Amino acid sequence: MDLLFDSLGPDARAPEVSAALDALAAVDEAGRGAVFTRPEVAAAILDLSGYTADRPLHRLRLLEPAFGEGDFLLPALDRLLEAYFRAGGSPARACVELAGAIRAVELHRDSLVRTAGRVEARLQRAGVSARDAQALTAEWLVCDDFLLCALPGGFDVVVGNPPYVRQERIPGALLDEYRRRYRTLYDRADLYVPFYERALDLLTPGGVLGFICANRWVKNKYGGPLRAMIAGGFHLLHYIDMEGVDAFHAEVIAYPAITVIRRPQGGEVAPPTRVGTGAVAHYDELPALVRALRAPTAASPRVEEIALHGEGDAPWLLDDVPRLKLLRRLEAEWPTLEQAGCRVGIGVATGCDRVFIGDYDTLPVEPARKLPLAMARDLIEGELCWGGRGVVNPFEADGRLAALDDYPDFAAYLQAHREAVAGRHVAGKNPGGWYRTIDRIYPALVARPKLLIPDIKGEATVVYDEGRCYPHHNLYYVVSDDWDLRALQAVLRSSVAVMFVATYCTRMAGGFLRFQAQYLRRIRLPRWRDVPDALRAELVAAATARDGDAVDAPVFRLYGLSATEGELVRRIAHEAQVTVRKRKGRQSDARTAAA
Repeated sequence: MDLLFDSLGPDARAPEVSAALDALAAVDEAGRGAVFTRPEVAAAILDLSGYTADRPLHRLRLLEPAFGEGDFLLPALDRLLEAYFRAGGSPARACVELAGAIRAVELHRDSLVRTAGRVEARLQRAGVSARDAQALTAEWLVCDDFLLCALPGGFDVVVGNPPYVRQERIPGALLDEYRRRYRTLYDRADLYVPFYERALDLLTPGGVLGFICANRWVKNKYGGPLRAMIAGGFHLLHYIDMEGVDAFHAEVIAYPAITVIRRPQGGEVAPPTRVGTGAVAHYDELPALVRALRAPTAASPRVEEIALHGEGDAPWLLDDVPRLKLLRRLEAEWPTLEQAGCRVGIGVATGCDRVFIGDYDTLPVEPARKLPLAMARDLIEGELCWGGRGVVNPFEADGRLAALDDYPDFAAYLQAHREAVAGRHVAGKNPGGWYRTIDRIYPALVARPKLLIPDIKGEATVVYDEGRCYPHHNLYYVVSDDWDLRALQAVLRSSVAVMFVATYCTRMAGGFLRFQAQYLRRIRLPRWRDVPDALRAELVAAATARDGDAVDAPVFRLYGLSATEGELVRRIAHEAQVTVRKRKGRQSDARTAAA
């Protein structure tokens, strides 16, 4: 971090960075990622972080990196004042003795002004003079960007709800500055990831961080550097998945989790991570769960202990300990999908679907310059029912861009839409190839047999294409020179595959799974040469079976699952698949009505 420039203050920043911060601070709550936390959740995090009034909080330093409307700051202040007066502190001395107890940062000035008024009012109700209350508030509250501002010294406790901002919403100059400073801002990481990094760096030895934010980083690719940072120098004390709870005052599309992380003191042995197990149906359940997590021993059935030592940047599997043990066994015994001779790819993203995609028969380009396109909506009841769409293909078979002079209809069509096509980001990066699609198109893939898998789905949907279409970008595909694709279809439709995907992926709102390449590649698979002939035939026969148990039976034998393990896998898959649960619920209701 550029601590020298930080210490010089905002005036030392590049003008484009300052302008970007002004723009980000001026947008509405949704635009700047402000999601406010319920008081029950804030109280749980303060308790788990050890910021409780029975401790000498006036001797500690607390930081809140993005305080918004004071959801954490105000209850923390109440606890600080209670601890201070219990220890014999006086209102007259508070301005001096509590000056270093809190630092709280907020970029949005109107939020700062409103919260500052509430802080001053609380201090005055506690007997602090109006003048001292104003001085303390001015000392504690900082109007700036937490990722850039100067914050001297370490902190004993950091709590909060970092902003939920996607990279595409951050102005380019500011994003470049963040990337220069923070190694965890990797791949498509959201803004809360570098908030973790800086907050952890600011902890004193023995200091604790307690955040609630999206749980994506715990498992997915962009969270790898942050997980590696924590594994290398910190310890995850507590974890509570909040998928079933309205943790905020507004709806969010990503499920949140509470993470409490400690910087160890020299030489200490880190205890196991304590995980709150089972669904938290309502935030009123949090106090009991917090007490169980903080108890001297993990005696509650709601608490599991997991050792994460040595995990590096590997995904953290924190939601089901029996599942974790089974997955570790399968991962030790079998190669990955791609090591077993299969390849996972994604369909074409064009950057301008309204031009590149249309009715195949009426696209006004040469036959060599268009391909039949499979869309997610074409996968109906386990079959590919092509809807007649096509994609304009700017690539020759050898990967070169097709020359416009060689295809007059192709050239005329693109020139008619040049403004839209050339205005894309990919065209700006390569003006000479202004008409290329974002992803290269491989025409030979059309005729190749493949399995098609939609990205976001309520259940495992794996459809066989004998060689008719090119996949759209919201479809993943699997090809193999080793495995029989019909047999592989049975495996990928099975509860085993769903368990792998459901464990490693982060679900969208509504419980929908992400069948992305990074998660499909984590599926373990025996090599085809090691599968007995009789079992091969059973897998092929099960590929299109409607009944899930009929699909699972040969797959469970393939993996050598015991009856107990099979029941566990079915439970996990059933709970993970939204549409399967709804369908089985309707079937159960129908049987009850018939009886």
